[in-house]
Amino acid sequence: MWKKVLWSDETKMELFGQNAKRYVWRKTNTAHHSEHTIPTVKYGGGSIMLWGCFSSAGTGKLVRVDGKMDGAKYRANLEENLLESAKDLRLGRRFTFQQDNDPKHKARATMEWFKTKHIHVLEWPGQSPDLNPIENLWQDLKTAVHKRCPSNLTELELFCKEECARISVCRCVKLVETYPKRLAAVIVTKCGKVQKLTFASHCI
Repeated sequence: MWKKVLWSDETKMELFGQNAKRYVWRKTNTAHHSEHTIPTVKYGGGSIMLWGCFSSAGTGKLVRVDGKMDGAKYRANLEENLLESAKDLRLGRRFTFQQDNDPKHKARATMEWFKTKHIHVLEWPGQSPDLNPIENLWQDLKTAVHKRCPSNLTELELFCKEECARISVCRCVKLVETYPKRLAAVIVTKCGKVQKLTFASHCI
């Protein structure tokens, strides 16, 4: 079942993020010399929003989102990139698309679009920060991109697309194959919290 799921999400990529560390060899007491410092940029130097997707067959399209993504822009993005990604990844016609419950994702017009295209959408819980395996890929991507130290937003976008294309199929396969374990772990964690709350209420 999980091999036929196309996972999707949006993420924000900072030009100078927390992972943007650089190391130098220097002599003692030369830390503040100009050749050993990086000029700071107010407000982090900017950022870009990205939409991407993947399946056990590899990564799909990765696109930059210009401006705020509303329902109409989201549907245009799906029209241009979702079906092509599914085709490139050879998911066939009966694949399942995953998205979270963002209002633009669940808008009536968006759900009608899925219905018109005969795309099955995976039912998704409201509180699900740990459930989408694409979060692992976002972290991989951010680490790889910041190692290349992009100097502007154009380079940042280019490096994102290049590094996304380099993510191995093996990495994608592993994330999907271990997904049942992820679900089980979340269920155990949630149940544990429920049991603790129940016990606490009895004590009161």
